[in-house]
Parts: sequence; structure tokens; C-alpha cells
Amino acid sequence: MPLLESTNEQLILWAVLGYLLGSIPFGLILARVMGLGNLREIGSGNIGATNVLRTGSKSAAALTVILDGAKGAVAILLARAFAGEDAAQIAAVAAFLGHCFPIWLGFKGGKGVATFMGIWLALDWRVGIACCLTWLVAAAIWRISSVGALVAAAFSIVWILLLTSGSTVALGVILAVLVFWRHSTNLARIKAGTEPKIGKS
Repeated sequence: MPLLESTNEQLILWAVLGYLLGSIPFGLILARVMGLGNLREIGSGNIGATNVLRTGSKSAAALTVILDGAKGAVAILLARAFAGEDAAQIAAVAAFLGHCFPIWLGFKGGKGVATFMGIWLALDWRVGIACCLTWLVAAAIWRISSVGALVAAAFSIVWILLLTSGSTVALGVILAVLVFWRHSTNLARIKAGTEPKIGKS
């Protein structure tokens, strides 16, 4: 854990700001702006990039990945610049929760994979790159996006221990557990052999 540098008021402020940034539903917004329809009525109904890809627009899916990752990164970078590393970690969790449970959508959001990656790229770029590469390798092997996400989340703890001083281990465990929790239905489909492969509905 990082040293507590910020006041309680600052931590609360960055928790709120992190949540609000994380809760921006870029996938839903892009789908509407680009005339791709209502994501809630397409595929899984999820607002993330995997479901955006099911609209047939690779550019919209790529933009969703970038923007969903960026909102987590921006929350951390702002908190770090104006408060401290403790506030940055609070903002990280809040941004992830904002994506998964956005107030604007009745607390029914995405699964947070792109935001998870953006968070780690901002917290420690070495861990972020390692997580991204882990996702790519796992997704390439199994051709299933959720498997890539789960493997990346699990290995994020390994990368934290290998590449950093370990001050973000507790945060890493929290985020990894949240990723697995948000993918509970995917885990059930993976076990049953019914989880869709990348590029298929």
C-alpha cells in the first residue's frame, strides 16, 4: 500500500471524480453517434468493446477500447498530479467501479477490461504493457476475449510482484477479483463450452 499522503476529504473527492470519469459509457455513446444502434439490444447487451465489435464496426470497437482505457488512466493521472499516490489508487478502483456500475445506466455497465488495462498503464506502464501482452497471447490462443481478460487479470499479480516494489499488490488483488466477479457468467459459459469466440455473435 502507498503512504497515506492525502486528507480524507481529498480521497473522497478523487473517489467521486474517479467514479464519474469511469462511468462515462463510451461504447454506448459511440454506437449511437456512429449509427450502429442501441448496444443494449445487440449481442450480450454489454457496453464494452467486445459487444461494440458485434455491430460490425472494428473502428468503433477500437475507439471504445481506447476511450474506456483512457478514462481509467486520466482519473489516476489527475489524482496523482493533484493529490498523491494514495489518491491515485483510490481513483483507480473508483473508475473501475464507475465503468461496471455507472449511475447513468441504472448501475448496469461493462465488465471493465479496457478500463483495467488503462488503469495499469497509468499506475505502472510496465505492468500495463505486461497485462496487455498477456491478454493478446491468451486471446490469440483461445480465441475468446473473456479468457484473455481473465488470464491477464490473474497474471497482473505476478507482473506486479516481478516488475514493481509491490506497493500496488493490494490494489492488484482487488481489481483482479473484481474482473473475475464481473466475468462470472463468462466463466460459466467457458466451462460449458458455449462462450462465443472473437468476431462471432
